[in-house]
Amino acid sequence: MGPRRSTLSRTVVLMFCGLLAAGCGVFPEAPAQDDRQSDGDHSDHDAAHSGSVPQRYDVEVLETRPHDPDAFTQGFEIAGDILYEGTGLVGRSSLRATDPVTGEVLDQVDLPSPLFGEGITVVDDRVWQLTWQNNVALLRDRDTLAELDRFEYPGEGWGICHDGTRLVMSDGTDQLQFRDPESFALLGSVRVRQEGEPRHQLNELECVDGQVWSNVWFSDDILRIDPDSGEVTGVVDATGLLPPEQRPGADVLNGIAAIPDTDEFLLTGKHWPSTFRVRFVPSE
Repeated sequence: MGPRRSTLSRTVVLMFCGLLAAGCGVFPEAPAQDDRQSDGDHSDHDAAHSGSVPQRYDVEVLETRPHDPDAFTQGFEIAGDILYEGTGLVGRSSLRATDPVTGEVLDQVDLPSPLFGEGITVVDDRVWQLTWQNNVALLRDRDTLAELDRFEYPGEGWGICHDGTRLVMSDGTDQLQFRDPESFALLGSVRVRQEGEPRHQLNELECVDGQVWSNVWFSDDILRIDPDSGEVTGVVDATGLLPPEQRPGADVLNGIAAIPDTDEFLLTGKHWPSTFRVRFVPSE
């Protein structure tokens, strides 16, 4: 793909915003950040160190669709016929219900300062929305987008998805956390390894058919992760996705939404003017 690799650190982005300390269908079958520990009695499982080589994929672009270039995309998920999008930056964070084809914003709620919106996921008639360093997850009504409740958590919030049973959450490290979709209680965690080495900065997540797909911040890679072992079983190379003429003003790749009942995804990025309907194909 072609997202521009941003030269700004997350801290610089926040300083630009005036802050001092403030970022499922049928799919390819999986082959046969710091060392935070889980709270309380929950066990923390290390990823397999087998060093097995992940399947490599390229991106086949099927269609280009409009996307709001003002959206600092943090969460991206299709439920029903709605594409839900969470955006970030203090004073500009929001949750939106959009048309997945036209990009039209059908409904939107803004987060009050100093909340910095992060990943989102839909669970039945509700939407979970993380915040970056504000230590709260917002529980919202799916139809109205209104806030219903807040739940506290330690550390940072980056990406989140729902695997049908539990929430899977990233915090910018090499760790995926598992949380209860009702209480947001921590259930456990796993560390992510690719060929035995840790993968950090796991960002926006998408749960698909028992696997977790993850954007990697400052990277054109999209990882497919086995959540039980933490092993990276696939790597999508999205280099060149964003055309050169659309790169000015665009930031990093960050937005992956599975299109239900297909083997396709929608991909976008922070401040990207386009969303791409794609299929992941094995590299030759």
